[in-house]
Amino acid sequence: MPTFAQGSRTSLSYIVESTFGTTPAGNFTNLPFSTHSLNLTKERVQGNDLQSDRMPRVDRHGNKQAGGDIVVDLRDGDYDDFLESAMLGTFSTNVLKVGTAPKYFSVEDYAADIDQAKLFTGCTVSSMGISLAPNQMVTTTFSMVGKGMTLSATQKTQDAASGAAPFDAYSGDLSIGNVGSLSASAIVTAVDFTVDNAFAPTFVVGSDETPALQYGRATVEGTFSAYFEDEALVNRFLYETNSALQVSVNDPTGSNEYTFLFPYIKINSADTSVGGPESRMVECSFVALYDSTEATNLKITRPS
Repeated sequence: MPTFAQGSRTSLSYIVESTFGTTPAGNFTNLPFSTHSLNLTKERVQGNDLQSDRMPRVDRHGNKQAGGDIVVDLRDGDYDDFLESAMLGTFSTNVLKVGTAPKYFSVEDYAADIDQAKLFTGCTVSSMGISLAPNQMVTTTFSMVGKGMTLSATQKTQDAASGAAPFDAYSGDLSIGNVGSLSASAIVTAVDFTVDNAFAPTFVVGSDETPALQYGRATVEGTFSAYFEDEALVNRFLYETNSALQVSVNDPTGSNEYTFLFPYIKINSADTSVGGPESRMVECSFVALYDSTEATNLKITRPS
């Protein structure tokens, strides 16, 4: 009976690169994940000659790049390197702000049942999406862009993950208010936000792999929904009130809180549509802007 690779026998691991696209020596670190779509893609280069029989003669592989999503249940410690990559920054005294220093990884996808490994190099977090809602773990999607991929039948030596429990939406809180003046809110039902760096390859003549990745602005946007109980959130949209938003998440131990502070946001919609006889909601979208006091548009604080 043939053996087919099973998702349940798959592991991901990574190591931080010191040189873009070059896998350094040393142990990889196991990366807990829910799903991933890491793959190598290639452009096609087709010939332009016209033939009387109408059939093409030339079709070749062109530029190639690695990429895909890694979906995880966020938890303490295991994803700090990827948070730093998404923010182009480094935790300093357990505080991480948006910066300008890219961080790259080699990531291995290993199928244990068929002893096959795919090694992706020059990978970075182009965008990160975090979703908080009742009755679910804090789901995080790291959308990766990378340089290339190789195959091997030898798994990299892995160091174990932390074993920490995932964060959930019950072990934390949310605050909203004016800039510099937040107050806790119990009426928000869901929060989703993304950090987008717009990483892209910079292809050159003479190579089918990119020698570097370019990136753009750190665009931080999101949405949240709340019960429609008064005019407060609608007014923040209506009068373009400078606002602030903070979300904290934790695990059942209560001692591993991560806080996401958006120190200066603009609420760009506050929809109060009626979808049925149940409670009405306010659906808000927001953009996070640079705050001169915090010197960032997103600040992440981890436990000490």
